[in-house]
Amino acid sequence: MKLRTPLVTLVLCFVAGTACFASSFTGTWKLNEAKSKFVRGAAMNKTVVYQSMFFQTKVTVDGTDGKGKPAHNEWTGKFDGQDYAVTGDSMSDMRSYTKVDDNTMTMTVKKGGKVVGTGKIAVAADGKSRTVTTWGMSSKHKKVTNVAVYDKQ
Repeated sequence: MKLRTPLVTLVLCFVAGTACFASSFTGTWKLNEAKSKFVRGAAMNKTVVYQSMFFQTKVTVDGTDGKGKPAHNEWTGKFDGQDYAVTGDSMSDMRSYTKVDDNTMTMTVKKGGKVVGTGKIAVAADGKSRTVTTWGMSSKHKKVTNVAVYDKQ
């Protein structure tokens, strides 16, 4: 009994801290196409869901690829700057997120160990929207920037 109470308290504090770490990002985000700016032929993540899991976050993305066909990918990991596997994305196989502050993260996207894109995710102070700015290369090897604005559901 003496050991159980401190152990339960410690676990609850750690879980609460993990939930708070990702709290401004968690939930379902829908793309606001009217406020977004994409280069022609860019993939669009229409719905992005961040779910806090025990000590990790799962990111589920549904949208369209560069040809307008349905696309779905998933990533599970920590916002610690380490690479974690992406499933379902033909353009990448690893992704890492690094927390900058309570409302901002950076991300790095890789394919075969090579960086194919980077980005910044910023949640508005009121928590109702987020802006994702990504940088990468087009199929013609030109630098491209996309800005996607999402509304929290």
